[in-house]
Amino acid sequence: MNYKKKKHKEVNGLELLVNKLKKNSIEYHTFLEHLSQVETKFFENPELEFELLISNGLPLGINESNEVFLKTAQTTIKEQTFCVVDIETNGSNIHKGQIIELGAVKFKNGKIIETYDSLVYAKDIPAYVQEVTQITPAMLQNAPRLIHVLEEFKLFLEDDVFVAHDIKFDYKFISDSFEKYDLGKLQNRKLCTIDLAKRTIFAQRYGLDFLKELLDIDTHKQHRALNDAISTTHIFENSLKNLPKEVKTVEELIVFSKSDNILKS
Repeated sequence: MNYKKKKHKEVNGLELLVNKLKKNSIEYHTFLEHLSQVETKFFENPELEFELLISNGLPLGINESNEVFLKTAQTTIKEQTFCVVDIETNGSNIHKGQIIELGAVKFKNGKIIETYDSLVYAKDIPAYVQEVTQITPAMLQNAPRLIHVLEEFKLFLEDDVFVAHDIKFDYKFISDSFEKYDLGKLQNRKLCTIDLAKRTIFAQRYGLDFLKELLDIDTHKQHRALNDAISTTHIFENSLKNLPKEVKTVEELIVFSKSDNILKS
């Protein structure tokens, strides 16, 4: 590939193992040996740890040669299901608040194939959050509890690629929420549409509202989870149309989204 890559930051043991899988599959028992040497793990038994990683969304498979492979390293962009996610919260992190709405869109080969949308029960919503989201405490009185929504969403997400506009916030908040309720830790491959848009769409700014206006994306309600997830999906779709031809697999797409090839407007 002819695009530049950013220098890698220091990575942990599991990330190093995943990086190896990006290049080549690894014989199952050899993979388990590597996994047993990873410092941060839940189980001492590598077979159980392997199953846990899969249940937490890491897209691992075993081929006919009994080799572990990373699905996203072999799956083309058209073949991959992407789960585009947006959340509304009543605080900046799980120590100060919680998710009050979660919306997600499954996107594959240019089409929205499924959606998930739920309000979440919470006692309090700060005034500024009510003003931005138009979500009031009364709307949440009969909403399902957070653990129920998280359980549903985990089943909905499966091992799809997690996509969001500002991935650091949504991914971490959901992952931390999973851990708080003993639902594991997100291990899904992830992609930020802000990063991808900066490399595929000429724009002065890359906030969601600005890109919606630039790309003539029309959704009726702003700053509501499902509507923002749908808007993000349209931005993602626009970005995919402008990819270099050599970017074909999902892992190549993720690498490209972090490359130095930022467009200059």
